[in-house]
Amino acid sequence: MEQHPFRIANYRAYWASRFATTIAQTSMSLVLAWQVYGLARQSMSVHDASFLLGMVGAAQFLPLFLLTPVVGLAADSFDRRWIARACAALLLAVVATLGWLSWTGQMTLTALFAAAVLIGINRAFAGPAYSALAPNLVPRESLPTAIALSSIAWQVGTIAGPSLGGALLAISPQTAYGTATVLMVIALGAMFQIGPVPQPPAQSDHRPIQRIIDGFAYVGRNRLVLATITLDLFAVLLAGATALLPVFARDILQVGPAGLGLLSASMGLGAATMAIWFSVRPMRHEVGLKMLAAVVIFGLAILIFGLSRYYWLSVAALAVAGAADMVSVYVRSSLVQLHTPDAMRGRVSAVSQLTISASNELGEFESGLAAWAFGPVGAVVFGGVGAIAITLGWARLFPELRLAKSFDPPELTPTPAE
Repeated sequence: MEQHPFRIANYRAYWASRFATTIAQTSMSLVLAWQVYGLARQSMSVHDASFLLGMVGAAQFLPLFLLTPVVGLAADSFDRRWIARACAALLLAVVATLGWLSWTGQMTLTALFAAAVLIGINRAFAGPAYSALAPNLVPRESLPTAIALSSIAWQVGTIAGPSLGGALLAISPQTAYGTATVLMVIALGAMFQIGPVPQPPAQSDHRPIQRIIDGFAYVGRNRLVLATITLDLFAVLLAGATALLPVFARDILQVGPAGLGLLSASMGLGAATMAIWFSVRPMRHEVGLKMLAAVVIFGLAILIFGLSRYYWLSVAALAVAGAADMVSVYVRSSLVQLHTPDAMRGRVSAVSQLTISASNELGEFESGLAAWAFGPVGAVVFGGVGAIAITLGWARLFPELRLAKSFDPPELTPTPAE
């Protein structure tokens, strides 16, 4: 019989830490992006400032890209709780520093980009540790529900974070950063409440490079895992519009910081609604086809957002995009976690995180570059059409995804001797 994850104390602490971290990080990211765009607009055109805004994503992606092989191995070799605790402490230090710089009036573009790099390093280590830790906290039969609840923590956090950040930003940036600092103290404290959990013993055979290669090779061999990871990579890489939200809020829809907060939260609102649905009614059938359909809907919604000149239509389009993206996230996360041996989950999660970050942070850079070349509207429209085209291509290239009926994995093949 399935045990509800919230009946498990370790999982409750994990969920609380993830929730508080998400609110803090998303509110901080909103304020950081607003400050970058605002400082850039003092001396740059809309196109050039949009490009610089996209560079924030590149600054976060580069350290994650370089560290991916190392962080996956770390999550499979060391206590995942301590990795998550260290990451929470680092993010706490970054938020507190940005708050102090804002308070003293010493904020610069250099400081904001340095913070973006540190956030990228933090995410590089935190992602695999958090992802690989969750299956250690609940019984296997409870994992899909635990994934849905974890997604709720993330998605509700993405609603509350930008909304809270936008409201506090209207008061002052230091107020927003100060609130995020308090939230990170809570997140760090919750992570210390997680007691010992089962985890594969650390390997000591002095073959770290081979173990890293084994992780990448497993993803390459498992075409279903490869299809779900890469579909998200290319679709969101093209259709990610979040980097350009400050441009739309300030110069296209002209709704200011408060309007930016709701725009940023609307995708999370749609995603959280879908995640709550999955926590009550988990998806069980035709999971592959549903993921493909969801990515097509995501592309259409982003296309509508790019063409809209009405604020509430833009909000609604982003909410639909968020709900569709949640379907994709839910299917991808469940398939990756349930089709991967526990001893290799850290490395496979690191590969998955690399593609997710490439689609998000590198997608922000792509959006900035496309906005510089085609304008903000042209960049978003191009991305929505591209996401639809990629999905149709993946449906033909990976029939395994089309034919995936449920999350039930075949008997997992033993991992190479480590």
